[in-house]
Amino acid sequence: MKPPASSSAQEARKALGKRLAEIREAAGLTKRALSAKLDWHESKASRFESGTRAPSERDLRAWCRVCEADSLADDLVKTARGIEGMYVEWHKMEGDGLKWAQESALPLWERTQHFRFYSPSLIPGPVQTASYIKALLTSIRNRRGLIDDVDAAVEVRLEKQKIVYTPRTFVILLEESALYNRIGGTDVMAGQLGYLISAMALPTVSIGIIPRDIDRPLMPVEGFFMFDDHTVKVELVSAHLTVVQKHELAMYARTFTELHEHAVIGSAARELITRAIESQG
Repeated sequence: MKPPASSSAQEARKALGKRLAEIREAAGLTKRALSAKLDWHESKASRFESGTRAPSERDLRAWCRVCEADSLADDLVKTARGIEGMYVEWHKMEGDGLKWAQESALPLWERTQHFRFYSPSLIPGPVQTASYIKALLTSIRNRRGLIDDVDAAVEVRLEKQKIVYTPRTFVILLEESALYNRIGGTDVMAGQLGYLISAMALPTVSIGIIPRDIDRPLMPVEGFFMFDDHTVKVELVSAHLTVVQKHELAMYARTFTELHEHAVIGSAARELITRAIESQG
């Protein structure tokens, strides 16, 4: 099993490996003795405990069996599955279609109260129009060769958007350049930008625009989506990344705060959006 490619996942694997070592030691077994019982090379157990190799479900259950700790197996398997889910390639996440990928995010959205989104290139999900969503998902479907369930996926995302009308808070930061990246043609973009101005009037939504002509100490970074203080989602070219380690969450929170300091809101933000709408003609 290939280990996930993120520092959050690496730290989580190390923690799992430490727990495996504790279980082995509590059973009075050395790594050599445990490996002999399982007919493994000793280096396999060492890699599991160091976190350099991710154990399979079968490996974890076998480990618990020889350590006479079968009652711990289910929790270890659940932990390992969570680690594996921290870094998921798009072809795995979207293998059953875009509708399923959209639905998989619903539980996280439903349990979140405070959303912070930073997007350098696209208008983010909570304030997208149906036409913009369809154009964006159609582009993704075509680029990744997915099954055609775009219309169903659009409906799921539109249903998910209703959360902005509930007692939650959304703080959205956009680079000004995101207002000019044409998704779906001029009519779609003009409608999307017009809706963005309307969304600014919602009591749950705050939208800031970072002007492209400012002198800035912090350059644009990857787009990221913060859910309360416990999870960050990052969309990479090849995969979907979930960040949960406290020190990494703190870095994203600090970056969001720094970016927010350079954003304009209110009438200044509406002026930038209006200028972008006029450019669509």
